[in-house]
Amino acid sequence: MATQKPLPTDKALTVGQLAARSGVAVTALHFYESKGLIKSYRNAGNQRRYPREVLRRVALIKVAQRLGIALAEIHQALQSLPEGRAPTAADWKQLSEHWRTGLDERIAQLTRLRDKLDGCIGCGCLSMENCPLRNYGDMLGAHGTGARLLEPR
Repeated sequence: MATQKPLPTDKALTVGQLAARSGVAVTALHFYESKGLIKSYRNAGNQRRYPREVLRRVALIKVAQRLGIALAEIHQALQSLPEGRAPTAADWKQLSEHWRTGLDERIAQLTRLRDKLDGCIGCGCLSMENCPLRNYGDMLGAHGTGARLLEPR
């Protein structure tokens, strides 16, 4: 959401300039703003303007998304940073160390899944009872067949 914070116009970016400089579509920038990932202010002509440090925040968002980090987690990370300045190398180090644990866990999980997938294709059974891929973590199977989480009509 846009806030009323006047900045020198020579340092502020229009949404089009921010899109061109960051390589991110205007619609995506508006979406990021609606989710509280970036902030703008309105100038005297009621046009959005973005402080230059938003460029670095957008870069951080894009890198995090490429790593598979959820927008909610990116938002939480950005909230931990001071407002009014671009994220620093030290900020990135802190965030990346935090995300590294989750990435390592996902890599391990995907590796296990890949290894099970090879075996499953080999057997060809796709058993609903025994297959760890088709019926992963079946917690409700012991309670009977059919959908168990749907509310009764």
